[in-house]
Amino acid sequence: MINLADSTASTNPLLPSWPEFIIGTILFVLVFGFLAKIALPRILKTLEERHDAIEGGINRADEAQEEAKQVLAQYRAQLDDARHESARMREEAREQGAQIIAEMRTRAEAEARRITEAAQAQIEAERQQALASLRTEVGALATELASRIVGESLADAARQNRMVDRFLAELEQGAPAGDGQPAPAGPAGQSRAGAGQ
Repeated sequence: MINLADSTASTNPLLPSWPEFIIGTILFVLVFGFLAKIALPRILKTLEERHDAIEGGINRADEAQEEAKQVLAQYRAQLDDARHESARMREEAREQGAQIIAEMRTRAEAEARRITEAAQAQIEAERQQALASLRTEVGALATELASRIVGESLADAARQNRMVDRFLAELEQGAPAGDGQPAPAGPAGQSRAGAGQ
């Protein structure tokens, strides 16, 4: 019989013998069961983890890209706000500068008016003082001259003041000095003045 099995095995190499076939089938089922129960879940778990890692990386990259887009949009919005704010601040500075210039111009004009008014008041005061001084001097000279012409002393203060005031009023009106009569002129007036001396 051994010869018969050897002759069958040697005749068809593709057909195994029955014991090899049964042992091969049992081993195949055992290896398949082992792989299905123990190795396959581990392989599936590793594949799932790898798939999750890849998907997570892609998701994280997408999230990072979205976040970068949001940050870029916020940056652009802040940049636009900063540009608007700087333009507003420049406009406010320009307006404040114009306002300061206008205020300084108003102050300068007011100061110039005040200085002009003070100068005019001082000029008027000095004019009045000069007029008073001139009136006093002219009065003294006129009194002395009249005393010499008349030949008597005009030391009475009231009389002297009346005569000076009348003389100055007539000078301001353009009339000659005296009691309404023109002052003597020529050699007779001079001789009268000489007689008073």
